[in-house]
Amino acid sequence: MTRSVGSEEAVARALDSLGTGAYVADEEGRIVAVNARCEQLLARTASGLVGQDAHDLLHRTSWGEPVPRAQCRLRRSVLGGHTDQGDEAWLERGDGTLLPVAWLATPCDTGVHPSATLVLFHSAGDPGRPPQRPPADGRLSELERLALLAETTTLLTSTLNIHEALRRLVGLVVPRLADWAVIDLLGESDEVTRFAVAHAEGGTVVFRDDLQGPMPRVPQESSMPLSRALRGVASSYAGPETYQGPPDSDVAVEQRRLFEETGMHSAIMVPLRSLHEVMGALTLGRADQPERFSAIDTALLEDIARRASLALENARLYQRQRKIAETMQRHLLPRLPRAPGRAMTVRYLPAPDASQVGGDWYDAFTLPDGATALAVGDVVGHDLEAAAGMAQLRNMLRAYALSQQRPPSKIVEWLDEATLNIAEVSMATLVFARMTENAAGRCELSWTNAGHPPPLLVTREGAAHYLTEGHGILLGVAPERVRPDATVEVPAGATLLLYTDGLIESPGHSLDEGLDRLRRHAAALSRHPLESFTDLLLSRARPPDNDDDVALLAIRHAPDPSG
Repeated sequence: MTRSVGSEEAVARALDSLGTGAYVADEEGRIVAVNARCEQLLARTASGLVGQDAHDLLHRTSWGEPVPRAQCRLRRSVLGGHTDQGDEAWLERGDGTLLPVAWLATPCDTGVHPSATLVLFHSAGDPGRPPQRPPADGRLSELERLALLAETTTLLTSTLNIHEALRRLVGLVVPRLADWAVIDLLGESDEVTRFAVAHAEGGTVVFRDDLQGPMPRVPQESSMPLSRALRGVASSYAGPETYQGPPDSDVAVEQRRLFEETGMHSAIMVPLRSLHEVMGALTLGRADQPERFSAIDTALLEDIARRASLALENARLYQRQRKIAETMQRHLLPRLPRAPGRAMTVRYLPAPDASQVGGDWYDAFTLPDGATALAVGDVVGHDLEAAAGMAQLRNMLRAYALSQQRPPSKIVEWLDEATLNIAEVSMATLVFARMTENAAGRCELSWTNAGHPPPLLVTREGAAHYLTEGHGILLGVAPERVRPDATVEVPAGATLLLYTDGLIESPGHSLDEGLDRLRRHAAALSRHPLESFTDLLLSRARPPDNDDDVALLAIRHAPDPSG
């Protein structure tokens, strides 16, 4: 019997008529209906499924880890409302085991949920374990070897996470080529870490935590197989007898322990060596398989190691670039000035996905005439170039604003020309504003907007409205255009919000919905102290499925009562 929300009898009958697992998810990815086959395959009851976020509850990697939201094809299909299918995915069952599945997702209209998605899936392997490798007998045909090399390239180059790539490497060779796989990594100061000791048990890969961890340094004079591999000298065979004599180093002592614990009778150790450096060594060992490694195995494993090394070097270079970009971004974001009658605070959240380094930025500084300059912007891109472009724009904006007492529109016009002739920025958005006292002694804000989400002004009484005037096109498109200015008085106790699109954008929802959500939450929090106002607003208004970075600058007009 199908379980569903409400009285969706037609949906229930339709799902029960399907011979495969099926569930319906609404526009936010929550499960609203399942069929009996779905309950059976997932070892979960309908009450434990309906109402839950399908991605958070079910979607896992082959190692049982949650799939990053930005990398989940099935989630993108559900939230984006488009048809897609996949042959390799894993769902977590109610008992904690994994179900390998093939799936199809397609939009459907249930009547109650017009933007729903129907997800069909069937088992692509035995429940409770990852997809099985072919039985390993140590002998692969030439076609199987070529297929293994192609699979190595595909799997290892599709991730920039070093640990994930190494785990995939283990899954490729165990148990297909060996019973055991050992990965030793070299650090930046030549320290050695035994990253993985993995064994094939009953079709699954089990990691031996007790054999993993820090290793002794590799002496240059050692001629033992692992030492040679970690120095990038050559591949070598080894067996228990290799380490039975007096050890020539502490590494040899650890190797003797490894052979004793694993029972390996034959092993081969291959350097993980890129074009520029030796990154570690890969050891394959056979304990249950009777065949000893041969020259054919060596050639295959060295080819696998070369491909793995290139993928690992790419991942390392990416992570180094990511770290540089994050450091640059963190150090370039400025301190806020102190201005009489104006309280300011800022929040910056980097993208949760490690593959994203954004060009979001903010600035606030005091102008020569005593006005406070305010800016928030976003450079197109999510890499080191975006972070560098952000720094260029911020510095040029400061230079123009501090040297010329002109309205915001003129400053941004000059900046727009500079994006083509000086700065290495293709396109960017920006709000630039001046906050000062007018002739009547009231707080006045003048601004211009270059394609950026509009500022939000919230009074102490909770009236919130967007400042949509002064809007022009983004930077880098038509620098010859004249830009508009707009001006508004800021009431006492009012809060001005400048922010980037990570605070309002969400997959599967319109920008207007995000703007409305931000406005409503800001209005409800208007009487909170500025710091708690900002923290609560960020936690409530930012969409949980937004993987972009966020900059939020909040300014409250708080005039001195005695002034």
